[in-house]
Amino acid sequence: MSLGGEQKPNHQRFCVKLTPRGGRNAIEGWSSDAAGKALLKARVAAAPEDGKANSALVELIARRLGVKKSSVRIVSGASSRVKLIEVDGDRTLLARLAPSENAG
Repeated sequence: MSLGGEQKPNHQRFCVKLTPRGGRNAIEGWSSDAAGKALLKARVAAAPEDGKANSALVELIARRLGVKKSSVRIVSGASSRVKLIEVDGDRTLLARLAPSENAG
């Protein structure tokens, strides 16, 4: 499965399917939607109110990738469960998004 999204030398884009009020903050791994598009599954404890779930997602991804929060942006889908994320960095960052036992 391709990790999808538009890849540029200094930016990586990928889709995330977010579960707000998920009880914990965690990256749950890659899956595919019905069209075969790669989606990173993530959950956050925050509610989807006042941007809290989006902020928690940005923080979760930044922490997992070892980058500043300002390097992670929600490009589209801010009010949707499926979001397009852009991260400053090269393609090797995406390998860090595999689920781990210590996530959260």
